[in-house]
Amino acid sequence: MKTKFTLIGLFFLLLGCAEMQQIAKTIYDDQQPLSQNEIVAGLKQALVVGTDSSVSELSGLNGYLKDEAVKILLPPEADIITKNLSKLPGGQDLVDKVITSINHAASDAAKDAAPILVNSIKTMSIQDAAGILTGGDYAATDYLRRTNYEALLALYQPKIEGSLNKKVVGNYTAQQSWDEMTGKWNQVAGSFVGQLADLETVETDLSAYLTKRALDGLFLKIGETEKNIRQDPAARVTDLLKRVFARQ
Repeated sequence: MKTKFTLIGLFFLLLGCAEMQQIAKTIYDDQQPLSQNEIVAGLKQALVVGTDSSVSELSGLNGYLKDEAVKILLPPEADIITKNLSKLPGGQDLVDKVITSINHAASDAAKDAAPILVNSIKTMSIQDAAGILTGGDYAATDYLRRTNYEALLALYQPKIEGSLNKKVVGNYTAQQSWDEMTGKWNQVAGSFVGQLADLETVETDLSAYLTKRALDGLFLKIGETEKNIRQDPAARVTDLLKRVFARQ
């Protein structure tokens, strides 16, 4: 028994990291404690699993459109447009076409999100891993958002813009649909009658708005997967995930 405790003490000494020592004291199997490399690898694997699952779900047919949690609606600035256009002949069809188009554009762009996120996962340090493992249900997702959001935004928006210019509904692109709808509204709002009614024109940057909403939805899905891995043993689809998250 004394020899066993001596070996465990030596293991902790060799780790050379206070955070990893604490984690190794509480996360182990019956015979062998986890090493630093296993802990970091397990966390990276959890992030990759969450990323792949989220991207696959959102990039599928109607991935954004049919999921109320991430479905992208028109910007708040467009509320007055939709309320009034829906009262006109064909107005509601135009609104529906725009909403469908931008959600299809987000699903199209989501296909390229995984490589960006996976690349950022590779840079995780031991200190990052220690904080994430002992953090809350969304610690890993928060890490991804905190350390990579601006870079993802810069890399993701051109893909969104490219998607916005694809013909995804009939012979229209999402950008054309948006421009048509806002153009018609701005004509009315800028007219003498519109000014008397205090109507305001709409100048929302659709690609910037869509990019933010698309990324928010992506992180929401990654967070849901992370929480499942932490709380539900059935969600730990590999032996390494089972070991790392068995006892936090």
